[in-house]
Amino acid sequence: MPAIGIDIGGTLIKAAAFSPDGVELASFTMPTDDAEGRNPPAFAVNVRSLVAQLEAAAGRASSIGIAAPGLADEEGRAISYMPGRMHGLEGFDWPEWLGRDAHVLNDAHAALLGEVWQGAARGLQHAVLITLGTGVGGAIWSGGRLVRGHIGRAGHIGHMSLNPYGRPTIANAPGGLEDWIGNHNISERSDGRFASTHELIAAFEAGDGFATEVWKKSIRALACGISSLVNILDPEAVLIGGGIAKAGRALFIPLQQALDEVEWRPGGAQVKLLAAQLGERAGTYGAAWQAMLA
Repeated sequence: MPAIGIDIGGTLIKAAAFSPDGVELASFTMPTDDAEGRNPPAFAVNVRSLVAQLEAAAGRASSIGIAAPGLADEEGRAISYMPGRMHGLEGFDWPEWLGRDAHVLNDAHAALLGEVWQGAARGLQHAVLITLGTGVGGAIWSGGRLVRGHIGRAGHIGHMSLNPYGRPTIANAPGGLEDWIGNHNISERSDGRFASTHELIAAFEAGDGFATEVWKKSIRALACGISSLVNILDPEAVLIGGGIAKAGRALFIPLQQALDEVEWRPGGAQVKLLAAQLGERAGTYGAAWQAMLA
């Protein structure tokens, strides 16, 4: 019997059915439709519709996994903390709504599980995922297990403090990593010259001196963050995903050069720097796999 993985994003809900060996059998997307005042929330109605579509295409699912932003509760029934957006998500009981077993987990945790199951971290026992986009997210795989932490906070890599006197992030971390490389403040970081990281990288690749200075500063901050994670967690590999990772060589070459300067490599040990492989589908893979294992 297939398993279903659903990834609820800010704009789209991505859903797919998978065979037990990881073959995608069917996939669909629908708008998230995040609007206040609806009961039940529109995204919950859309999730129920997506489950029906997937089961019509691939057969009744043995298990359902749901990935969403925020902190998942210990029982895996709901997102317990997600303030400010995704109205109605906090505390929404998914097994009760769907009328069957469903396992809920954080979206970045799900993305790493997907990469472990069928992506770049396959076969690894120790890995870290960093997602670079509007902000910076992440997740940790250690000793063959997802590190969730005490209340589910583990993996909020973007809120690693790199400057104790910097402006606090939304998680109260002064000078957090996501403020050094996230897309959300690129205009501020570039004195208004660039509206997106994509524009910054294009100018960097064209040899623009100012863009090179801004991008290299961001890259060094990311390298220092990775080096800190390596010293604390000692992973085999660090995976880089998210929209900014689509820059490819413009990201990975200068990042590797910066790591050559700051990474501690006792006995010649060097962390592998890998591009995440599953892209926007990683969360559906990971949610389905977690549901299979639950």
